[in-house]
Amino acid sequence: MAAIQRVLVLNQRRRRPRSRLVHVNFFIRQNLSPFDILPDVAILQKFRLPRQLIMELLDLLRPALARLTRRNFALSPEVQLLAALRFFATGSFIEVVGEGYGLSKTSVWRCIHTVTNALLRHAGDYIRLPATRQEVQEVHQGCHAIAGIPRVLGLVNGTLIPIANPSVIDQAYISPKGYAAINVQVIVDHRGVISDLVARWPGSTHDSFVWANSAVGEQAEREGFGQSLFLGDSGYPLRTYLFTPLTNPQTRAERAYNFAHVRTRNVVECLHKSAGGLRMKPHSSCAVTVATAILHNMAVRGGAPIPEGEEEEEEVEADEEEDGEGETLESIVRKDKKTHHFLCMLNTQTSRTYNSALSSVTKG
Repeated sequence: MAAIQRVLVLNQRRRRPRSRLVHVNFFIRQNLSPFDILPDVAILQKFRLPRQLIMELLDLLRPALARLTRRNFALSPEVQLLAALRFFATGSFIEVVGEGYGLSKTSVWRCIHTVTNALLRHAGDYIRLPATRQEVQEVHQGCHAIAGIPRVLGLVNGTLIPIANPSVIDQAYISPKGYAAINVQVIVDHRGVISDLVARWPGSTHDSFVWANSAVGEQAEREGFGQSLFLGDSGYPLRTYLFTPLTNPQTRAERAYNFAHVRTRNVVECLHKSAGGLRMKPHSSCAVTVATAILHNMAVRGGAPIPEGEEEEEEVEADEEEDGEGETLESIVRKDKKTHHFLCMLNTQTSRTYNSALSSVTKG
């Protein structure tokens, strides 16, 4: 009998370390938070969002992140959100797993999936084109203030987001640069707020095709956006509602237009400089891209500061800048005797639209 009791005591002792480990893991998941130990500067650097904005985001997503379970290991909404934000900021599962949340790679993936889906439910609230007259006028004025081009509603650009190679490599995802990617079309306003996003096409798809098959492109072709227009680079087709750079500017006014075009679109070009790669499959990469666009808009509209080391300098062509140094687009156009060549293009209807824009500038 004594021997049996001794065996039972030894078995209980062997089980204690496992029991203690469970309690420690539970403590890490439920009670430890970067908010308790990190200063505001470190939180911004780690998650790319300030403390207050993260708390507002937590309140917004809490109903979708709360798990209806009695299990002791259910992750809190806060832990799920912070794990996902850390991944969005770094693009690395390893970074999140090593942060000390007590999460496995599988748990991190579930957090990312849950938070991403929760964010996508609010996409229509945070990613949309200006709708009211006041919103449209605000964007018109903001874009015009950059370099003098009137009635601009959005700045269009495409960017390649590298992704993990599909298990069965689909050549459609191999971009012209030789790596697997998705081609993402972004439209932003003068502040850099994303007003439209298309993230569903393989990396080999041309920008003009993405535009033609987007909701904005179809609406612009079908009925237009009133007197508003968009600015795109040479990868997009020239339309009455979509202005592209002149391929061979001859007059000073034409060079001034190209300079103004480049300078205005620099807002969207700078936005893409912060883009990274995603080691995820195409479908998941597209979803995460939209989710991060929502977070970007929340940060810009909320006045969130740019984390240290991520400030982007404005880039323009030096020779074009010197050509119009000290003068505005309007003043250069007024002095040019060949203003009918200012925006001369092959398409007659497009030329009329360009000249109409020119007229509105010279009358302003």
